[in-house]
Amino acid sequence: MRIIYLHQHFSTPKGSAGNRSYQMARALVSEGHQVTMLCGSYSGGTTGLTGNFQRGIRRGIVDGIDVIECNLPYSNATGFLRRSLLFLRFMLRTIGFVLTERYDILFATTTPLTVGVPGIIGRWLRGKPFVFEVRDLWPELPKAMGAIRNPAVLRALAILEKASYRSADRLIGLSPGIAEGIARVGVDKERIAMIPNGCDLEIFATDAPERPEGIAASHLLAIYAGTHGMANALDSALDAAAVLRRRGRDDIRILLVGQGGQKDALVERARREGLDNVLFHAPVPKEKLASFMAGADVGLQLLANVPAFYYGTSPNKFFDYLSAGLPVLCNYPGWVADMIERDHIGFAVAPDDPEAFADALERAAAAKAELPAMGKRAHSLGQREFDRPLLARQWIDWVTGTVR
Repeated sequence: MRIIYLHQHFSTPKGSAGNRSYQMARALVSEGHQVTMLCGSYSGGTTGLTGNFQRGIRRGIVDGIDVIECNLPYSNATGFLRRSLLFLRFMLRTIGFVLTERYDILFATTTPLTVGVPGIIGRWLRGKPFVFEVRDLWPELPKAMGAIRNPAVLRALAILEKASYRSADRLIGLSPGIAEGIARVGVDKERIAMIPNGCDLEIFATDAPERPEGIAASHLLAIYAGTHGMANALDSALDAAAVLRRRGRDDIRILLVGQGGQKDALVERARREGLDNVLFHAPVPKEKLASFMAGADVGLQLLANVPAFYYGTSPNKFFDYLSAGLPVLCNYPGWVADMIERDHIGFAVAPDDPEAFADALERAAAAKAELPAMGKRAHSLGQREFDRPLLARQWIDWVTGTVR
């Protein structure tokens, strides 16, 4: 079958961004399907294309995937207005392809929510099956965080959400809360599958552990790898670091790897408060990140204390930690914390409690010899429930099942 795959923030594993879409597209190709990936230029991501843009696009085959990259640069530090314009421009670009390309199924994955519009148009104007994958509930999450307050914008997003969900032949939610949120809009649960992010076990199977300069082998190293944005609440890590500094714990280091709109402020705060137990590192490709994680003791799964996050996110970094066999420290309740406690693979602490956060790091340092066993259980959980090929099989069956 010919499948159009819309993901504005597409990246191969050569980039530092999540690569779910690459892995799913590769799985489709391996089964003989033709995949055309429509995407933008995502900072931290790597599409695999290196040629010049012609009339705003460049096109080529990347590992069997027909990639069409629009010259629409985007990063997590992009301001709201420019971000909105980029979303709209990508939407308009992809509508043109949907109306002219030959295809059997259109698959679109958020964010942004506007990628649902080409699917709606293809569904109603061309009668083509449309599968919609929801990575975050919009406008529920930005409204809960206070990122979007304008009533007219929220109302427009709610209308687009409902139209996208109800127009799709099938939907995929990446977490239990997302699947439930789709159903609340009035979608029959039989049209919804919950297929979370997964573990790239091969990428993280490295025997070359590495620690950045300034982190000794004797230090307990807690690593965070991901976006430095408002939703990630990395001030919580600095709050815990300040507690550890007051307690005189010089044997614990926190490493924050990534980029985002809040990074400069975080770096400045750490400098201002003398938090030399926190180190910052630029984003790295997955292969390099695998070495950093192999050299770490604990992975940090951090989010702002927003109830919509508790069961409404499927964080890539959590599955990377499982892949790397790292115990996980999570600072909010929900389905991730439930798994941590159920399988004894780390530490779940109360949100907005820097003392509890610091206590957990101290417990990890005191039980450093026991951490490898936790890590093995984390890796086993990844193998058992979240191995990428296992989830890809479920995903392909669900997506291609729209055509009989």
